[in-house]
Amino acid sequence: MQKHNSSSRRQFLQQIGATSLVAASSPLSSLAAQEKAEERILHYEKPVSANDTIRLGVIGYGVQGHFDLATALKVPGVELAGICDLYTGRLENAKEKFGNELYTTRNYKELLARKDIDAVIIATHDVWHSRITLDALAKGKHVYCEKPMVYKISQGYPVIEAAKKAGKVLQVGSQRVSSIGYAKAKELLAAGEIGKLNMVNAVYDRQSSIGSWEYTIPKDASAQTTDWERFIGVTAKMPFDAKKFFWWRAFKEVGTGVAGDLFIHLLSGTHFITNSKGPKTIYSTGQFSYWKDGRNLPDVMSGVMQYPDSPEHAAFQLTLQVNFISGTGGQEVIRLVGSEGVIDVIGNNITVKHSLMPEAPGFGGYDSLFTFSKAMQDDMQKDFDAKWTPEQRRRPTKEDIVFKAPAGYDDHLDHFTNFFDSIRTGKPVVENAEFGFRAAAPALACNQSFFNKNIVHWDPVGMKLLK
Repeated sequence: MQKHNSSSRRQFLQQIGATSLVAASSPLSSLAAQEKAEERILHYEKPVSANDTIRLGVIGYGVQGHFDLATALKVPGVELAGICDLYTGRLENAKEKFGNELYTTRNYKELLARKDIDAVIIATHDVWHSRITLDALAKGKHVYCEKPMVYKISQGYPVIEAAKKAGKVLQVGSQRVSSIGYAKAKELLAAGEIGKLNMVNAVYDRQSSIGSWEYTIPKDASAQTTDWERFIGVTAKMPFDAKKFFWWRAFKEVGTGVAGDLFIHLLSGTHFITNSKGPKTIYSTGQFSYWKDGRNLPDVMSGVMQYPDSPEHAAFQLTLQVNFISGTGGQEVIRLVGSEGVIDVIGNNITVKHSLMPEAPGFGGYDSLFTFSKAMQDDMQKDFDAKWTPEQRRRPTKEDIVFKAPAGYDDHLDHFTNFFDSIRTGKPVVENAEFGFRAAAPALACNQSFFNKNIVHWDPVGMKLLK
């Protein structure tokens, strides 16, 4: 099997340098913050012994499976032990990349039965996530499962219990929760940098056919080359449909649409930054705006969620947006709006802009004062001037903040580093089954709200639907 060469990792670290790891103005950049970030990134420069080697299997070797495996193999001491996929062309692709001796199979249970595999990446169609996760945990494997962790809300509870019972590491693949940028946003919010949080606006737009899941379908796609009968083993029986296999995110029978693909990134990021357990009400609406290609999940979708007062944060409202034909050209932004400013999280970079209220109340200008008699205006102006000093009437100013992750920084690599570090040391992962479910459930509830045209009520503490 191909072993990871750590030279690229060292080159990355040399490029960013210890002093450039946190590039920010002085209000942001503290020595302690730099040391924490450096510790996370530099951890695997320490020697990894043969006993620490982790043998990895991949179940689902499509687009995300390729990306996940390539990133996982950048972590020292990780070796590829086998790949499972239903489409024969991807198994051929795997052998072309890693050699003919690589173990491949179309039956994931055969891969799980191998004793030389310690952990698996599950990057299959959403409809298979919970089934394979349960089977992998039962076989004693550590699990990295792509988001959403489950296809249905009801599947979340068994996965959480199975992870506890197995005593194995389960990490969900929303890599942004491992971002040093998100960690900095979390720190600033907790420090009161923008006052009291009251709203979050989260957007993940795209403008391309590939971004809208119209992936290239191979010329040899058939029921035989995709093992269609095995594929529909957890769905209702349906005739072979190449789109449902290769464009699966667009179809509710096997995928979860923009909610499960992109809302969930925005939700997991928001929950990480705010320490939230989730919303209490969920409503969404959508439309089929441009990509009218047979899909039955919308290409434009919005959601509104109300987060209650909690020990972790004050009440706030979250708005979600995905537009697959956005004239912006595509954007991913989480904007946290507080009483004294905003934090914009764009990728791994953040900006903070402040807007503070003066101590004195509003008086004059666009106000009812000018509608009173002249004598009344003069009398009230005199009272106001006597009570409030010019300083109290001015808006206080506060320096804006900019944080930029170092060039070449990769939160995906940090997420996998966290996963393998947890396997080796037993420390908690950043996105365990409970965290993954708290993000997945509201996302999946958006689809429920869209189809049923109602408000979904959710218990964020008990993690259950309410009637």
